[in-house]
Amino acid sequence: MNKVFACVGAMQSSAAVCDSASWASKRLDAPLVLLHVLDRSENVTEVDLSGNIGLGSREHLLEELATLDEKRGRLAIEAGKAMLDAAAARARTSGVEAPALMQRHGDLAESLGELEADIRLLVIGLHSTQNHSPGMPVGSHVESVIRTMHRPILAIPGEFSEPKSFMLAFDGSVTTLKGVEMLAASPLFRGLPCHLVMVGADTAEHRVALDSARSTLEKAGFTVTAALKSGDVEPVLHAYQTDNNIDLMVMGAYGHSRIRQLLVGSTTRNMLNNTRSPLLLLR
Repeated sequence: MNKVFACVGAMQSSAAVCDSASWASKRLDAPLVLLHVLDRSENVTEVDLSGNIGLGSREHLLEELATLDEKRGRLAIEAGKAMLDAAAARARTSGVEAPALMQRHGDLAESLGELEADIRLLVIGLHSTQNHSPGMPVGSHVESVIRTMHRPILAIPGEFSEPKSFMLAFDGSVTTLKGVEMLAASPLFRGLPCHLVMVGADTAEHRVALDSARSTLEKAGFTVTAALKSGDVEPVLHAYQTDNNIDLMVMGAYGHSRIRQLLVGSTTRNMLNNTRSPLLLLR
């Protein structure tokens, strides 16, 4: 579990994915793996040949379709290799000396699940075919990956610039408590100002949890601004981020228990759909 994996594909956010993964690889001093997953189902055309058509004609069409399918598959492999080569060149320009290239066939979430033991951080674009704009739903493949992976995921909406500050959306859950410990121990954001933001009622319990998290981060050397805000979680967090010109947000996502998926799933989805900046999702 020591590598940064970046999912490279035919999307306009691929450049930003490559740039952010290169940045993370250098910050973590971890090898960078550029991954392209070829989903065969996207290249198969299903044709119903069960109607009243002559046997000879049907066999001829099946042969033609098989040949066409083979050509499509070969071209898709070549296109994927070209994308990986371009991403590797971009990563080297960013200062990553020897990015590894990997191409796999199959479902994206399943492929990443098989590689999970080697993944320290996964970087993925939020959309498959076009630039992100607020309110645009994330792709189903991306949401499936975020729901099933057990590793931190850096989700990129379409643009990336090296962050100068970050905020942790803290809710006192086990996930975000682990996130505080992870951030304190990780070099990923070391030296950057941290905003620790909790949305909820102003209670003694919330204040104690917030102060404890701030103390942990300050002991690790972070300069921390802590805030307890009231209101609806998603608009409050985005408003705080905008008002304080914060480049990147860290938050817990979904959860592997059914109850946690029900409690925070809609918040995660809204944050993904409406973000203008990278999100580091903790699991």
